[in-house]
Amino acid sequence: MKLNLTNSIIFFDLETTGINISKDRIVEISLLKVTTNGNEELKTTRINPEMPIPAEATAVHGITNEDVKDCPKFKDIAKTLARYMEGCDLGGFNSNRFDIPLLAEEFLRAGVDLDMKKRKFVDVQNIFHKMEQRNLTAAYKFYCGKNLKDAHSASADTVATYEVLQAQLDKYDEQLENNIDFLSKFSTQNFTADFAGFIIYNSRNEETFNFGKYKGKTVVQTLKEDPGYFSWILQGDFPLYTKKVLTEIKLRSSNLIR
Repeated sequence: MKLNLTNSIIFFDLETTGINISKDRIVEISLLKVTTNGNEELKTTRINPEMPIPAEATAVHGITNEDVKDCPKFKDIAKTLARYMEGCDLGGFNSNRFDIPLLAEEFLRAGVDLDMKKRKFVDVQNIFHKMEQRNLTAAYKFYCGKNLKDAHSASADTVATYEVLQAQLDKYDEQLENNIDFLSKFSTQNFTADFAGFIIYNSRNEETFNFGKYKGKTVVQTLKEDPGYFSWILQGDFPLYTKKVLTEIKLRSSNLIR
């Protein structure tokens, strides 16, 4: 089933040096832009991560240090990439938990403050897990009836993700609505304020810590009772985007108190 789009959407996949959102870097990014008139454009770019690629990461995606040594750094392509993504919603497989948070980190490190909150996110894995409980290779076989060749290459995974979503719309036509607003909400497990899930929204739409000793407590109340917690997070090994969101909350609450 073709997607019913009000905005263009970009399905994307990242190959990285690892799975630590704060520390690891992108070595390959593949983007499949689907426009409102149905046009599809696939772009794949390898990136010099400015750090060694661990052997265990190369074992997964097959990209070596030699492969990327002459490739552009993310900061070299960040502005062009941001312009390409402008006005588009985003889709991926496990993208809400990993690809989007890591991509946001790369943009911030490059000094490009792309407002990711302006767009909707469709996580095809979450739809899949709610319906069937499998991984991308199994999803591709189950929904599309095809074997996924070159799994863990950004290009193959990106195209497969897009095809799986189309097949999901066909299979669950009575349960899934063919619009990005519905699919974004359906494929979101927690409404997070910071992408990485350290800060989420509670039932009253208040930013709430989702980890540590203050888990379940609102950010505003926590910072009021324990002001040092703010500095501890800013100095700690947390994603840049989490620190950015926390700072915005602190500034907003300070203005309200005045």
